[in-house]
Amino acid sequence: MSDPRDELAAVKAETTRKNRGVLILLALGGLLTFGLGLAVVGYSWLNWRYESALATPSGTTVFEVPRGAGMSRIADKLESEGLISDARLFKVVTRLRGNENNFKAGEFRVTEGASMARIYTDLVEGRPVEYAFTAPEGMTSAQIVRALDEAAAFVDDGPTIPPEGALLPDTYNFARGTKHSTVLARMTAAQDALLDEYWPQRNPDIPVKTREEAIILASVVEKETGIGMERGKVAGVFTNRLRRGMKLQSDPTIIYGISKGEILRGRDGKQRRIRRSEIDRKTDWNTYQIPALPKTPICNPGRDAILAVLNPDETDALYFVADGTGGHAFSRTLAEHERAVAKWRKIQRERGLR
Repeated sequence: MSDPRDELAAVKAETTRKNRGVLILLALGGLLTFGLGLAVVGYSWLNWRYESALATPSGTTVFEVPRGAGMSRIADKLESEGLISDARLFKVVTRLRGNENNFKAGEFRVTEGASMARIYTDLVEGRPVEYAFTAPEGMTSAQIVRALDEAAAFVDDGPTIPPEGALLPDTYNFARGTKHSTVLARMTAAQDALLDEYWPQRNPDIPVKTREEAIILASVVEKETGIGMERGKVAGVFTNRLRRGMKLQSDPTIIYGISKGEILRGRDGKQRRIRRSEIDRKTDWNTYQIPALPKTPICNPGRDAILAVLNPDETDALYFVADGTGGHAFSRTLAEHERAVAKWRKIQRERGLR
């Protein structure tokens, strides 16, 4: 028979062990709760810092996210440029929110003095800063490529010079670092899109029968006048001449056959007039010698010149010559034209053009 005192002692020991276990569990629970509380407080503090502005926003500045840069490099760069106060905090919260892979390369406008959260939004949701490239109407393809070489925002990847007349001059916007070939491809696509839209709307009676012929004639119109309101009338004169089988007799086509569109210069380096021997020289472009359109365009015509050729003005003029004001004198007869030419030659001599 067991001793009742031993049984009582065993019960007390078991109770003590159970109570100790409960106390340990309660202690662990308390520690866990305390730890979770600290974590919540800490995370709330981190988010508060992340969401708090450095100062009153004072404007914007451009920040570049380098190509291939990771979270650490971006954060360090932001701190070094004074846009955030703590790179480590920016990295931690951005990663905790699962946003570290959302950055993209480029230049972005960010708000100076803003919170880290606003800076992140500016970089991830903002549009890259763009730089304008303008190709004036009438430039040759080689001249446009040279102009690109002088545009510091873009990258020269050694593109092939596009065929003459394949580009649509205009102002285009691109992010820094855009390749020259990308710029040229967009200009080519822009001309294709313009022709896709307006070729079906052309006057069906015009003498040019293909899109390629339209660009050739538009390039001649473009080089003949820089005045927008004249393009339709110049196109009308050339349309009349083509219908009658007359030579276009356009001076810019002579120049293109000699210098591919570069300014003619004398031995002194100054711009000079076309020589009689050059007028008489037959080339694939000299429309004083060939009774047709030039072999290729002589420049890249703009939108207005192209549309003028597709729907030229109705006119009875067959001739035109510069009038000294930047515009032209238009004539119906050869006699009228010769008088206008004589006036222009006098102006040229007075200006020292030989």
